[in-house]
Amino acid sequence: MNIIKTLFSYIIFPGFLFTAVVGLFVTWIDRKVTARVHWRVGPPWYQPYADFLKLLLKETIIPEGSSKIIFLLGPILGLIGMSILAVMLFSMNFNPHTSFVGDLIVIIYLLALPPIGVILGGSASRNPLASVGASREMTQYFAYELPFLISLAIIILKAGGHIKFGDIIIAQHTSGSFLYSISGIIAGVVIFFTMQAKLSFVPFDIPEAEQEIMAGPYIEYSGVALAVYKLTRAMMFFLLPLFFISVLWGGFADWWAVLKFLVLVVLIVLVKNTNPRLRIDQSLKFFWLGLGIFSIIGLIFAFYGL
Repeated sequence: MNIIKTLFSYIIFPGFLFTAVVGLFVTWIDRKVTARVHWRVGPPWYQPYADFLKLLLKETIIPEGSSKIIFLLGPILGLIGMSILAVMLFSMNFNPHTSFVGDLIVIIYLLALPPIGVILGGSASRNPLASVGASREMTQYFAYELPFLISLAIIILKAGGHIKFGDIIIAQHTSGSFLYSISGIIAGVVIFFTMQAKLSFVPFDIPEAEQEIMAGPYIEYSGVALAVYKLTRAMMFFLLPLFFISVLWGGFADWWAVLKFLVLVVLIVLVKNTNPRLRIDQSLKFFWLGLGIFSIIGLIFAFYGL
């Protein structure tokens, strides 16, 4: 019985299937808001599902001379990571006591799987443009991960030194959302921009810059493999705002979380549509010198209880 329940949670709800369906719907919100910014009508709600189905029906072509295993492992890696992350986020928000020591570290590793999958897939494609895209993905990952980890250190300090995800949520239920403090605001700004980079949205869509390197690491992908990459991105678009709400905005075990989620999604889309793409060196400076120093200031504030 426990095995059936576990399989249900990972495959149906709140794991793969539920997260995939809602994630694709969130991409429709993205396209709809983008269309309104551009004074267009935008696609119907079912368009992301139709696009995904169309890719599933197309042939998956593997480049000659590439490593078939690594080429196909790239997209699957991120999909598995996001499915596990969905189960953890939902179970620990609705039942924080199911949390375990070091689960926040596990979540950090799960969030690292999609960019690692992109790097592996692009490197295995044997295409110069894909290699450039994979190199940029790796460089940008190391750029945004530093301020992201410092901002999580701020959250751990504000939670009394706990690294259990459930304890972070319980601490906010007890003393209020961390976002409503100086160090919390700083951590929120840092995590927001790192979310934008993790999603490879403008201004951080450098690894797949269409005008420079076409699709970058995805250039050799087609059919089911490309569909899995796009689905992983959609699932991340759903889960990253939930992660933000969990660690900074009181968790999402109440109906207010829906409004918080929509606010974050719309903000992400507006930033995406109102900024030019940065160069890779500009991105490094932004994260290491800009957000890096900003997050350290937030860490000092958190140390003094502000």
